Amino acid sequence: MFEQLGRGLPQLPSLKTLREMSPLARREMRSGLTFLSPWIIGFLAFTLLPIIASLIFSFLDLKITDGILTTPKFTGLRNYQQLFNDPQIWTVSSGTPGSLWITLRFGLIALPIGIFLPLGIAMLMNNPHLKGAMFFRSLFYMPYIIPFVAAIFLWGGMLNPETGWINRALMWMGVPRANVPNWANDVNWVYPTYVIMGIWGIGNAMLIFLAGLQNVPTELYDAAKVDGANTWQQFRSVTFPMISPIIFYNLTLSIIGLFQYFLVPLVVNNGTGRPGGATMFYNLYLYKTFFTFQNMSYGSAMAWLLFAFILIVTFVLFGTARYWVYYAGESRS
Repeated sequence: MFEQLGRGLPQLPSLKTLREMSPLARREMRSGLTFLSPWIIGFLAFTLLPIIASLIFSFLDLKITDGILTTPKFTGLRNYQQLFNDPQIWTVSSGTPGSLWITLRFGLIALPIGIFLPLGIAMLMNNPHLKGAMFFRSLFYMPYIIPFVAAIFLWGGMLNPETGWINRALMWMGVPRANVPNWANDVNWVYPTYVIMGIWGIGNAMLIFLAGLQNVPTELYDAAKVDGANTWQQFRSVTFPMISPIIFYNLTLSIIGLFQYFLVPLVVNNGTGRPGGATMFYNLYLYKTFFTFQNMSYGSAMAWLLFAFILIVTFVLFGTARYWVYYAGESRS
């Protein structure tokens, strides 16, 4: 797989090739590098160097105490040993689970909804008999272009337990005030609240699924109908295999986004972990360690653990893809 990917990547010219270039080709290459230089400088300054610095910090004892940066001391693997013994990350059995298990537990709710709901909407939007399809597609996609922080504040107002119009509508329909949800302030409702806020931005995933559905050859459905396949059999044998690369793509990005889940609990619950520590996601704990407690070394070790988790999960996904992801023209033994 990686060899096939490598064949499609541009190859850098060798020193011998550079010498054999004509003056015009060299001038064009210099012009190209000049136009690329802002991106190259930005990548080196804001991506590569911070990555290297965080790796070095993870082996040091480096903190900011009372606004003063402490003298760096090499500690070896002590931060990583502390990391694997930190109950705020790994605790499972107590009343308040660790941040990693909070993230995974939320993912069990959010991931299936984040995949199947936009797929279902895309299938509805792909119906050729749907009137006003372009209007509804635009309507579902428009929330995605709204800045996410603004959308969070908007939903925070709508889900306010006292003044939000959703609770007011529930009380108007006869639900007693004592029984209306407390949404983000209730342990039993906080995850559904976050999922509802996430549904607001599924327009992009819906559009990607819709593009995949429209690329499924119609003659496959015609052949399935001739064979007597019903709607479910057509989806299982035609639609799902043909859009499985799209599902794989959205699933990979969704899992990566799950491990980086941060902004909603930071804005809605002020990053406090309320209610009852149920919203202290791993990435939020990392943020507080690094920027609130200003423990640079331990925060860097946490960042590298997060990178390791995402890398492992991504490799597992790519390893299992051969069993359920199908590409057009691909032969299987």
